[in-house]
Amino acid sequence: MITNLDKPKENWASKSIVYQIYPRSFFDTNNDGIGDIRGIIRKLDYLNDGTDQSLGINVVWINPIYKSPQDDFGYDISDYYSIDPLFGDLQTFTRLIEELHRRGMRLVMDFVPNHTSHEHPWFLESRSSRENPKRNWYIWRDPKPDGSPPNNWLSVFGGSAWTLDETTHQYYLHSFLKSQPDLNWRNQEVKDEMIKIFKFWIHRGVDGFRTDAVYHLIKDADFRDDPPNPDYVPGVHEPYFSLLHTYSAGQKELYETANALCQVLGEHEERFMVSEAYLDIPAMEKMYNACENNLHAPLNFNLLRMPWEAQEYKKFIDEFNKKLGPENVPNYILGSHDRPRIASRMGPEKARLAAMIVFSLRGMPFIYYGDELGMEDVSIPKEATVDPWSETLPGFHVGRDPERTPMQWNTEKNAGFSKAEPWLPVGKNFGVINAEAQMQDQKSFFSLYRTLIHLRKNSPTLLSGGYEPHEIMEKQIFSFIRVGDKEKIFVVLNFSNEIQNIASQKFDSAKLLASTHMDHATPEKQVSLKSYSLRPYEGCMFLVL
Repeated sequence: MITNLDKPKENWASKSIVYQIYPRSFFDTNNDGIGDIRGIIRKLDYLNDGTDQSLGINVVWINPIYKSPQDDFGYDISDYYSIDPLFGDLQTFTRLIEELHRRGMRLVMDFVPNHTSHEHPWFLESRSSRENPKRNWYIWRDPKPDGSPPNNWLSVFGGSAWTLDETTHQYYLHSFLKSQPDLNWRNQEVKDEMIKIFKFWIHRGVDGFRTDAVYHLIKDADFRDDPPNPDYVPGVHEPYFSLLHTYSAGQKELYETANALCQVLGEHEERFMVSEAYLDIPAMEKMYNACENNLHAPLNFNLLRMPWEAQEYKKFIDEFNKKLGPENVPNYILGSHDRPRIASRMGPEKARLAAMIVFSLRGMPFIYYGDELGMEDVSIPKEATVDPWSETLPGFHVGRDPERTPMQWNTEKNAGFSKAEPWLPVGKNFGVINAEAQMQDQKSFFSLYRTLIHLRKNSPTLLSGGYEPHEIMEKQIFSFIRVGDKEKIFVVLNFSNEIQNIASQKFDSAKLLASTHMDHATPEKQVSLKSYSLRPYEGCMFLVL
């Protein structure tokens, strides 16, 4: 257990509030219906203008803006060293970094090391002949005697992970779309080139990276078949989960690779990396321990998949904090560009409660753009669907378009996102759910997020204090204590739709710092914790007296 005597290692990541921007959907300045880098710059004051009226963000993570055919909206890269004209150019990108740094903010850039676009010059060379010097930069295998794929490995997007190339009569591996061939990370030349790319962007001022699909980087050297998943239910689970990905992902050499990237970060001041991998606590521990200089954290997606039960949250968060040392940076994710929005997944009341959870815990809370407004998934007509996953797995509702729709800024046409027809439809509720309106509403989602963020930023206890589990009789309540040098903050969260009375055996009087209901007229009013009632889905933070 981390206590107030165990000081987390000082690192900007440990005191960060990360705001994820999906560039296509944030703000359009050239009226082509697609967001751009200038649009991000234009809206930086909304994120942090140095006052308590803005959201108070100190780190921005942007999804890929590299040159790309956009088959998978930027995750299919054709040039790692340039910006796609769709979003701007290197000069504009440099200005973005300058504007962020001027406001005391940092930039985390998406890094996509597992695969490239099939239009990347490396792959064009690789597929040109079996003797090409870049042949081994990708993963090629002969067909089986009957002409079928080399093994049973599956693509996340459906079907075999192998596609036959007619030119050289070999199969190439793709963990995702067939237009996204996997790089061969067992090839030292590939490692060297990717580290070169890493350094290129660091030298341009990037503060950190979110490494995409990191668990797929290293595959079994013998290309053994993945075993069947005994828990798979056809028609219920996606076909990808019909197998246990024992050999097609997560190999032991992955940890050496992660550490190599961490060493590059360590050569430059104040850099950090998070990586995309859907892992349980033991697997996350291994990923944390892989990086010798502690400049890396695996992204924690567990709250996205957890049932809405107070004791389930308590069990996970208690264990997570017990397992991590003070040198590790925990993180918590409630929404992303690949999962339904939290307000749609949970409902607005639960989403507000979940926000208090992540902002009151140690580490890095992540905000997916628009979640601070309670933006919801948008129903996308079939003719407006653009996500290729919808086409490769019809009938499974895996399309990610609903959570990627344009940011809702105001009540103007297209929610103020663009003067042109947006690349995806805008939510019909933008007349109510928009930034301009919510910034003026003291009980809105935005006001709750802003209050919690500024409370956190101004509290050494919330930023770097210890975590202490707290037991309470009511099973519908999750509670814990943040322990600082000179104070304790008591967090109590009602997961039910009924009033819950708490009777703390540990504390008596306290000051109310914040409530998710945002309707207490007197700030920091004194209350008794010996008898206190929480309203349905209410969370409260108390300063213990």
